[in-house]
Amino acid sequence: MMYNPQLETFLCVAECGSFNKAAEKLYISPPAVIKQINLLESDLSLRLFIRTHRGLQLTEAGKSLVQDAKYMIQYCKDSVTRAKNAMQKGEEILRIGTSPMTPAQVLVDLWPQLQEGCPGIKFQLVPFDNTPENAREILANLGQNIDVVAGIFDETMLNLRQCAGAEISREPICCAVSVHHNLAKKDRLTVQDLYGEKLMLMKRGWSHYVDLLRDELWKNHPQIQIIDFDFYSTEVFNQCENNNCVLMAVPK
Repeated sequence: MMYNPQLETFLCVAECGSFNKAAEKLYISPPAVIKQINLLESDLSLRLFIRTHRGLQLTEAGKSLVQDAKYMIQYCKDSVTRAKNAMQKGEEILRIGTSPMTPAQVLVDLWPQLQEGCPGIKFQLVPFDNTPENAREILANLGQNIDVVAGIFDETMLNLRQCAGAEISREPICCAVSVHHNLAKKDRLTVQDLYGEKLMLMKRGWSHYVDLLRDELWKNHPQIQIIDFDFYSTEVFNQCENNNCVLMAVPK
């Protein structure tokens, strides 16, 4: 990496507000996290955190560095990607974006068929952090660092993200629940099964079909409590698990 990797540890601590929580997220020990922060503060001759019995607070210098560190890390990653693209210039390579929420397996499975028509093309998997900001940037600029991303979409989503799509399959709307949920053992659900449940749906304006479903439920099935969410992420799945909700999903 071209940047100091301690910056990523610093950002994680700043977001978590705790050395212990950051250590859990980074899969390292709390002393290792503290050591990295101490070294970073020493190298920069800055005090980034105020340690109190209530936890950690960012200093003014720390708050300033948070914004710059995010930019530096992303800029360095983009620089490496551009360098790799320059090295591969002249080769026919399809760069497939992949993340935990948008796995590339469906496209990898189709690759033998694609190569029959385009035998000279190779593919490259490009991992990315699937945050709302990254998704908006990547999908609006396909062809720069990433060429294609697999995902669930309709025309509303494509227009929202300013990109084009090719239909591979049509998937039914399903429900995901915790294994401990009282509906977990059912193979099929009726609308009445959802009475009294908290159903998590993508917010209005993301999908025409989800909006139709939402309107139908609001009008004819007020016994179902609808909870909006903005973006599929691990936090959304954790909310479903921890709050015993029903999450709108698609088959694996």
